[in-house]
Amino acid sequence: MSIATKTGDDGTTGLMYGRRVPKNHPRVEACGTLDELNAALGMARATATDQPTGGNLLWIQKRLVDVMGEVGVLAEDLPRYVKDGHALVTPELTAKLDALVKDLELQDISFQGWATPGATPQSAALDLARTICRRAERRVYDLQAAGELANGEILIFLNRLSDVLWLFARRAEAGRG
Repeated sequence: MSIATKTGDDGTTGLMYGRRVPKNHPRVEACGTLDELNAALGMARATATDQPTGGNLLWIQKRLVDVMGEVGVLAEDLPRYVKDGHALVTPELTAKLDALVKDLELQDISFQGWATPGATPQSAALDLARTICRRAERRVYDLQAAGELANGEILIFLNRLSDVLWLFARRAEAGRG
């Protein structure tokens, strides 16, 4: 089977369960930005100099696959999605990011002034991922504002994720990540 299905040659793309939408649909924009975020996190993970950071980034990447899946499903297909055993973004997932924020803040990371990305390759990769995360958050908000996304926890998860990435970047700048 070829990766070139040619089904998108007409300017549409497939969502889960065979639904087709234009490639510029807000849902596709949100999923595409989440995919871009996952790739940027892969770059950040590849530059990680310690196992805890790399391990946390891998955990986040795996959760982003869940986020993309949920965002890529139309509301009317969500019960089927859950029945098929796919994970939803829950407050428990966000709580894990909250715990990570608390742990990182205990490491005496500086909060003074604006960050200027690029002090180290790892901090630059993390800051790039953070900015993409913020854009993903805006794209997901657009879906929610249009009434096309029921789970508001996704926005909270992405907001917290950007905090985690900011803290990871500052830690990397300090030579501790």
